[in-house]
Amino acid sequence: MTSAAKEDGPPAPLKTAVVLLSGGLDSTTAAAWAASQGWRLAALSVDYGQRHRVELDCSRRVAASLGITDHVILTIDLAAFGGSSLTDSSDTVPKGRTAHAIGEGIPSTYVPARNTVLLSLALAMAETRQAEAIVIGVNALDYSGYPDCRPEFIDAYRKLAALATKVGVEGNPIDILAPLQHLTKADIIRLGCSLGVDYGQTTSCYDPHADGRPCGSCDACLLRANGFAAVGVRDPAVTPRVED
Repeated sequence: MTSAAKEDGPPAPLKTAVVLLSGGLDSTTAAAWAASQGWRLAALSVDYGQRHRVELDCSRRVAASLGITDHVILTIDLAAFGGSSLTDSSDTVPKGRTAHAIGEGIPSTYVPARNTVLLSLALAMAETRQAEAIVIGVNALDYSGYPDCRPEFIDAYRKLAALATKVGVEGNPIDILAPLQHLTKADIIRLGCSLGVDYGQTTSCYDPHADGRPCGSCDACLLRANGFAAVGVRDPAVTPRVED
């Protein structure tokens, strides 16, 4: 062994993080970012009764592409509560809205307390995996007004995680990493492309066709289309651009 090798010593052990992996563009990019930063990832996807369950198939493909072998798909029926067009098939998902309209108010696609519930499940999984962090792909710029995507919410949940867990009260709190929080959709896509993300494995649509094809006109499809148009990259799932 050389003196340099002795000085360097063994490589530091990989840190572990649980990524909330929906199978969408944002969560996939956040997972790829975390992997690029040296995190060993476990993934949690949640079947919460969403009408776009096709995203769960996408999450499986994304996890496999990132080499994530610890991938839990958990079922919890938020549809039993109602209150969202994403979980109530009788409700209508907004379509064809302008960028201005998308940025105003809280739409019917808001699922009450969804990110609070999902982060709580991820926190439980993180403790069992001795993980140091949770990775979530929330975004506070190009989003549909959801209150549980805001930086204030993530900061508050980070404090909760420190108070509500055994590892937290013992002085080793689980961090909440939201690497996309202040990026535009275009910036997120640029980041993903630089990391080699295959966006053909992802879906963003809130109301896909029966065969899984995106509708092309819900808020999520339009925000995604605008992002790809701004970057000048063709989206594997071609969707129209929203008018300003």
